[in-house]
Amino acid sequence: MTAGLTVPTAGAALAAATARLAAAGVPDPAADAGWLLAGLLGIGRAALAASLDRALPAALADRLEDLLARRCRREPLQQVLGWEDFRGLRMRVTRDVLIPRPETEVLVEVALAALPAAGAGVRPRVVDVGTGSGCIAAAIAHERPDALVTALDTSAAALGVAQDNLRALGLAGRVRLVRGDLLEACRPGRLHLVVSNPPYLPRTLLPTLEPEVRDWEPVVALDGGPDGLAVVRRVVAGAAEALRPGGALVLETAGAFQARRVAALLAGTGFTGVRVERDLTGTDRIVSGRRPARRARAASSAGLAGATAASGGRCRKGGQPPLRE
Repeated sequence: MTAGLTVPTAGAALAAATARLAAAGVPDPAADAGWLLAGLLGIGRAALAASLDRALPAALADRLEDLLARRCRREPLQQVLGWEDFRGLRMRVTRDVLIPRPETEVLVEVALAALPAAGAGVRPRVVDVGTGSGCIAAAIAHERPDALVTALDTSAAALGVAQDNLRALGLAGRVRLVRGDLLEACRPGRLHLVVSNPPYLPRTLLPTLEPEVRDWEPVVALDGGPDGLAVVRRVVAGAAEALRPGGALVLETAGAFQARRVAALLAGTGFTGVRVERDLTGTDRIVSGRRPARRARAASSAGLAGATAASGGRCRKGGQPPLRE
């Protein structure tokens, strides 16, 4: 075992781990040390206080040393642990996907409220754009078993993580994974809901992010172009075509100033009932709106209705089969 953690008890290990993380500049060293030690002991963090007097076997001390070395390099705690909880679901995370965050739980809350009521005789068609770990798609499928959920991503590695999560949660048969570029894979006029946590950070902001984000999370899932809205604009334009009359678009944004800009973008694209919702910190974060019926009539007169009915509302990519049928 390497120097610094030759300690007889879990309590001593916790104290030494906290000091080491603090010296490395980790923002909340005591909490992170607790999570790492509790994980090794196979207990919840709340139960750790009752286990501090127990002996720490040398093998566990060695494993703790390895985990601490990773966290001291500012690898995110969730990647070190290998998971993050999201709306009560345990999601596996890797460097290929964004770590699920509490504000995205609010995104799901708003998205669920935008769906047709359960038991109304409608099976809502939902597309999660840029699914990453699959947390949004999994949460919607878990909480609305009647929904037909498709999860899109351009990254094969991210879709692999999403597939693992869906299998572990028993949702693999309920969410269809498709590798594709935003909503270009979707037939027009059939979806009840488009939901997305898109890349929304201005490119110039990326170098200023905390090391845990800047160095360890996928840049493609963060980089929103020069003003942060490059991908958002494409999602809004695609949703305006892919949604059925009255269908909803729900987006996460970077915060208050961007939320107002995205709300104006939705209104300017023809969405009605545009709303801005606050996250758990009280920050304007989630923007939503609905496609008006008049767009549907225009699409029908252009002869799109037959094509959308034939698609069944599913998303496809020319020459690119879904990851899993």
